[in-house]
Amino acid sequence: MKKKEIKEVVKGRYAQIAGQDRESCCSACDASPLSQAEAMGYSRSELTSIPQEAIMGLGCGNPTAISELKAGEVVLDLGSGAGVDVFLAADRVGPAGRVIGVDMTEEMVDRARGIAGDHGYHNVEFRLGEIENLPVKDESVDVVISNCVINLSPDKARVFREAYRVLKPGGRLMVSDIVSEKALPAEIKDDADAWACCIGGALEQQEYLREIREAGFREAQILSSKGFHMEEEGSRAPLKLLSVTVKACR
Repeated sequence: MKKKEIKEVVKGRYAQIAGQDRESCCSACDASPLSQAEAMGYSRSELTSIPQEAIMGLGCGNPTAISELKAGEVVLDLGSGAGVDVFLAADRVGPAGRVIGVDMTEEMVDRARGIAGDHGYHNVEFRLGEIENLPVKDESVDVVISNCVINLSPDKARVFREAYRVLKPGGRLMVSDIVSEKALPAEIKDDADAWACCIGGALEQQEYLREIREAGFREAQILSSKGFHMEEEGSRAPLKLLSVTVKACR
């Protein structure tokens, strides 16, 4: 699939999700968004402290839980969606800090802005843009977070270079994402639905880390990993995928 085609498919799916009350991409679809979020690692107290409209059951982890956010820091969320991680981060950095969410789907940005306005958040901002071309100044951010979004990009190397660019020296990258244990079959990589559901674009685990290091980051490491299998139609062997949390420093 061509990069432009992948982006259009992904954007279309998430535009549709933005208009719904609930949806799930990277987790089980039978549970409520709240239950899905708890299964990813969010605590009930965290989830009840933010607007419930922001919880859509999307993601594969909780980067804010271990990102060691400090009061006054500037945080950037790549692929912020309805804003669940932005609002959690906003509570942690406090009024002296700031959280920027970037998403390429206009409907998601509109939804997140509406939630922020309705609930009186003054230290958050949602910007329309692509994570491969961040609308953020050089060396202006303390922490970059992302939750199950980088796998959706057809140019991950550029995403990590952009994250490196906007981080201040000494800043940190903390992301949760889907990776694969082995190289994905070509038919999965070329499947539009697989891309939109966080599978088709999954890199092998070591390749994912290599892309981060080649962008300039140091100390890239996997902090947690949880495996799961996905049945591939027509194949006896299920795909082995991993939900990982990765940390690196600029």
